[in-house]
Amino acid sequence: MERRREGGRIVPKAISFLFNQITLIVLAVILVLFIGGRFELASATQPNAELEIQKLTSCYALGTDAIGRGNLLEGKNIYRDCFTQDSVLTAIFPDGTTQTNYGTDAWADFVYSVFQGNGYTATQHLMGTINISIENNKAMMTSYLHATHKRSETSIDVANGTYEDQVVNINGRWKIRKRTLKLIDFLNLSSPTVDSSNANARSSNSSAHFVRPKMSGFNK
Repeated sequence: MERRREGGRIVPKAISFLFNQITLIVLAVILVLFIGGRFELASATQPNAELEIQKLTSCYALGTDAIGRGNLLEGKNIYRDCFTQDSVLTAIFPDGTTQTNYGTDAWADFVYSVFQGNGYTATQHLMGTINISIENNKAMMTSYLHATHKRSETSIDVANGTYEDQVVNINGRWKIRKRTLKLIDFLNLSSPTVDSSNANARSSNSSAHFVRPKMSGFNK
């Protein structure tokens, strides 16, 4: 009788032991899959994040060139896709003059005033040499600027500089929170009006000189 009772107690213990072992194995597998999945997710989303952040440079250029065509409203709407609502934008000109605006609408008004005040009929902003570093939901980005501002058929203003951006991820979307433009030059390139047959003379007589864009009504 005692042996039967002993045997009866051994079987449940064995079953319980096996159940616990199986449970531990299952938990270990789940943990490995979970951690591995997180690493895979991180490695998969990093390139996507960099691409989304990089697109912000094109977003800004398109908004600015819309303003350059005289379409202020379109430019403001595009800017809202690039920047946070509490964004701060600063331009530092080659002579040390600075301009800071809070919010994209204020910045768009400033850009529009500069473009209209200088008589620009069209602009083209080219962005390049983009460098991005990401840490969690924040990123730093720098990019080079080459911008052409058309005054007339024979005169353009050309700006070169660097954008320094602080970028944040809000609700799954990357946007610029702070942008600083450091211009290294702002030159006027012009050619005298000549007959097309004197193209060589026009090329040799072209000139370039530093200009400071008109910014009446804004801080200096």
